Amino acid sequence: MAKKLKGKIISDLMDKTVTVLVDRYTKHPKYKKYIRMSSKYKAHDETNEHKAGDKVIIEECRPISKDKHFKILKKV
Repeated sequence: MAKKLKGKIISDLMDKTVTVLVDRYTKHPKYKKYIRMSSKYKAHDETNEHKAGDKVIIEECRPISKDKHFKILKKV
């Protein structure tokens, strides 16, 4: 089963590629406080239809380039 993540597009300047910011909450091991951590992923957008600010669901797929191994599944 492929990994699915929900995030917000922060950059759409590249051709057929968008950058998606994914936030997650995790518990600090020592202080037991929940903190927000974020990661940026490059995702494949074949038709260049998604723009910055859109919320999307991305899904893990085969490597498309050196650091692009997600594709956009759908717009939320």
